[in-house]
Amino acid sequence: MLRSLFTSTLMTLSSRWPVLIYAATWTTLLTLTVAVASFSPEVAFVSSISSTSSFSRACDSEGSFRVPSDVPGDILCLPAHLFSKSSIDFIVPPVFAAVVVAGSAFLVRAVGLWETDEVP
Repeated sequence: MLRSLFTSTLMTLSSRWPVLIYAATWTTLLTLTVAVASFSPEVAFVSSISSTSSFSRACDSEGSFRVPSDVPGDILCLPAHLFSKSSIDFIVPPVFAAVVVAGSAFLVRAVGLWETDEVP
């Protein structure tokens, strides 16, 4: 009984093997997109305010550092005590990642990438 169930499941999967590879490829691509979208702004911000960065050495006062702004020539120095971890730092990244994954899944579903071409 168990062997027949296993073989029937294996036969079903082998007939859908290209679809499974296609789904695994899209899943991997979407996961990498979410990872890059989630971590690249954080890495850029942390590297720009690190103590070894030449960008952060522009402040004259002790205990403050330069914060990136949209205006290239603008220097904005803020006290270091304003930047500390809060409880919302643990909530926002997973929620953002979930929204990106859900949006990607809805896009894949809307485009119909899982459907096979039917020959009339």
